[in-house]
Amino acid sequence: MGKLMKYKISLLCFVALQISFFSPYCSAQETRPMPKFNNGDRILILAPHPDDEAIGTGGIIQNALKAGAKVKVVCFTNGDHNELAFIVYEKRLTFRSGEFVHMGEVRMKETAKAMKILGLHEDDIVLLGYPDFGTMEILLKYWGKTRSFKDIMTRISHVPYPECLSPNAPYVGESILSDLKKVLLDFKPTKIFVSHPVDVNRDHRSLYLFLRVALWDIKKAIKAPEIFPYLIHVFYWPTPRGYHPNLRLNPPEVLKNSEIRWHELNLTDDEIKAKYEAISYYKSEIEYSPTYLFTFDRKNELFGDYPVIKLSPVGGYPQASKDKEGKIEWHDADIAKEGEPGKGVETNFLNLAYTKTDKDLLIKISLKNKIEKNLGISATLLGYSNNKDFSAMPKINIYLGMNGMRIRDKRKIIYSKDTQAIYQDKSLIIKVPISILGDPDYILAYVRTQVNVLPFSSTAWRILEL
Repeated sequence: MGKLMKYKISLLCFVALQISFFSPYCSAQETRPMPKFNNGDRILILAPHPDDEAIGTGGIIQNALKAGAKVKVVCFTNGDHNELAFIVYEKRLTFRSGEFVHMGEVRMKETAKAMKILGLHEDDIVLLGYPDFGTMEILLKYWGKTRSFKDIMTRISHVPYPECLSPNAPYVGESILSDLKKVLLDFKPTKIFVSHPVDVNRDHRSLYLFLRVALWDIKKAIKAPEIFPYLIHVFYWPTPRGYHPNLRLNPPEVLKNSEIRWHELNLTDDEIKAKYEAISYYKSEIEYSPTYLFTFDRKNELFGDYPVIKLSPVGGYPQASKDKEGKIEWHDADIAKEGEPGKGVETNFLNLAYTKTDKDLLIKISLKNKIEKNLGISATLLGYSNNKDFSAMPKINIYLGMNGMRIRDKRKIIYSKDTQAIYQDKSLIIKVPISILGDPDYILAYVRTQVNVLPFSSTAWRILEL
């Protein structure tokens, strides 16, 4: 064999090895085409606020209807908390509670007009009317025998809109979960498009989490639908701002090499134009931020979710297995950075990983900088059990700061001598007894850091399967 041939073979082997070594990163960022719709599909669009359904899934709605699929849009809130948009749109300053409800009514009407452009009717739209910028608080703290959450702007604690699915429903977790399950059971979707667990907006994150709980609750009643989260709020994404129909949406740089499995839908010129016209009806938001909404009207739409982190893999894989050096095997979770270094929002996370023993959940947080006294670290853990009512399950927040550890279950401080924090220079291991999480089958997990009282960096919400 000649030297040139040997060189070519060696080069091919080297390239093959490189592809094999880096394949987790390549495949994780590979963008796949969105599965085709058909006339048997039932497409459920879940929008945290009026306008998210158009900017996140305007192309999906058009594609699904063309294929003969049924489409239903559900608005989680009426977007009545955006006081700056209200001032710009109404051109007057007011903080009267009724005025914010009026703003919610304005946004409801905008959604109806926008969806008509995309091919839907008012009967295809369901309004839930839960508090804008309050749904995450409800998820974490308002369950069981408790007073309802009270919105700081509207100063009300129940659904105030008669057009909504459950008028006067109290602002508690049970109300939201009940409404979502009713929609799911009535419509029986085959595919669901919902806001993303890495989105920096709290309502966007909470809707994803409420959906996951609702689907677990009714998993025996309907066939499991496919879930396609769409991304809206990430710092410095997408760029440039404004209407650029010839550009594509690419995954944000801060999610580069993440585990997210991306799908994309390519839009025709006519679909881009229809989406633009639909977005134009959201005048209350456009006047406040003229270019932002149109930024999402591009040649494609992006969708993708994180895989579930399985801490007890099928097939007899040992829990918290140890390698040859006797160290516990950790399951890495992507760091969902809420900003990019050098662009005004620094992140301190380096790595996050989970594992479990027979009795404990272990969380390992590795930071770029040494853990200082003024650095607070917070872990939120919501357990879900197949055999228990979610409303009765603990909603645990563990906060570690200069004054030690504080543990809350919803709004109540609790004590757990077996919950421990082990500091190792730039790393922290938090040991949490599984029993205080309600001995769950799944855990919804989230970690953030803060300096004094200011947020520093945080992760996406992830699903852990025990």
